[in-house]
Amino acid sequence: MFNQNGLSLDQAPPISVVFRFFIAGALFGIGAGLTLIGFGDRVFALHTPPALILTHLFTLGVMLSFMFAALFQMLPVIAGVKLTAPIQKANRLQSPFVLGTLSLLAAFYTAQPWLYGISSLLLGGSLFYTLFIMLKNLFELSHHSTSSKGMILALLSLAIVTLLALYLTGTHAGVINGIYFTQIRAGHYAFGLFGWMAMLIIAISFQVIEMFYVTPPYPKIISHYLPATLFGILFIAFIGGLFFPSVWIISDIFLALLLSAYALLTLWRLTQKKRPLSDATVWFWRVGLGLLIISMSALIDTRFASLPKIEILSYITFAGFALSIVFAMFYKIVPFLTWFHLNAQGYFTAPMMHEVIHPKTAKIHLYIHLATLGASLLSLVAVPFIYLAGGLLVLSFGWMLWQVVYAWKRYVQTQREGEKFEMSIPQS
Repeated sequence: MFNQNGLSLDQAPPISVVFRFFIAGALFGIGAGLTLIGFGDRVFALHTPPALILTHLFTLGVMLSFMFAALFQMLPVIAGVKLTAPIQKANRLQSPFVLGTLSLLAAFYTAQPWLYGISSLLLGGSLFYTLFIMLKNLFELSHHSTSSKGMILALLSLAIVTLLALYLTGTHAGVINGIYFTQIRAGHYAFGLFGWMAMLIIAISFQVIEMFYVTPPYPKIISHYLPATLFGILFIAFIGGLFFPSVWIISDIFLALLLSAYALLTLWRLTQKKRPLSDATVWFWRVGLGLLIISMSALIDTRFASLPKIEILSYITFAGFALSIVFAMFYKIVPFLTWFHLNAQGYFTAPMMHEVIHPKTAKIHLYIHLATLGASLLSLVAVPFIYLAGGLLVLSFGWMLWQVVYAWKRYVQTQREGEKFEMSIPQS
């Protein structure tokens, strides 16, 4: 995972940059749980306001917040990119991003054109600003790893997602005639789920799985060509889908098969890990990859028969896949960053990683997460379970929020009360 020069304190962004995105993502996640409780099974009616609100709470509020937290931390580590003035850049992204997301959610609920306009300005401006900076730094690298190449394609996909979203919000605002609305929406969803979320997870996994769990590396044919193949299929399908919408049926099958193969390979790699113990993060990965296989199988089924519940199953399990991987990374990143920053500042009383977040704490969250997934799936056959799923989702993200707050408290307390190494120079 670490670049050849290692990670130094001047390379890493301040810990507050990463933590603030985790906090925002957890708060949006709590909002998603409350949305489930408030709307109930109305969220299953695709393309309706309840469904759009829940979808964008998850994709924008939760996943983008967590993924930007990971990117601010991982770009220096995986790709060797040094982001200058990270606090200012994080401020310029997060403040308008949060306001833009809230404006968009309000626009879905009220259908007010001016709210679509505000959300477009705030989200479009903040995301394109950040994407330009990150991509510029990545393109300037003289040497690329398979992970950095995959990250470039994931960020390009997010740029396309944002551009297509502006077309959709412009149509709702009445400034675009929206003649290609259905085709653009299909591309927006596909690039968002497969080109952004899945591809970023895949790109990071090429280094993280081997490093964290001491597994054999991915075969070169996978690490070198899978992200580019996914991006190529999406791009060709999008262009073709503007004129022949049925193209998406074929492309979705290819995408599903490729992602299922990746999931199976990664599960196999995890059985080859050299560390005998399996902590909660390993099981988060296993659960997430299993859910990805189920999601892709359901996606293929929907391409041969119109089954609304199978389509919803595909979305639920894909969301479960993405969240599982986010939680796995969260329980690696937060304890490490807390210890690393304090240790680099010279505090020999810095808490060890297990003292920041104990492995049993992560395991409890794993059980909460599994219960949430179970209730969500049961709600497809028994509607009342959706309220249980909403409550468990609030608990899941509330649990996560407390871990960030606790880690921050330990960090501040150590800075205030901790003892540093004394560097004494012998007198001649």
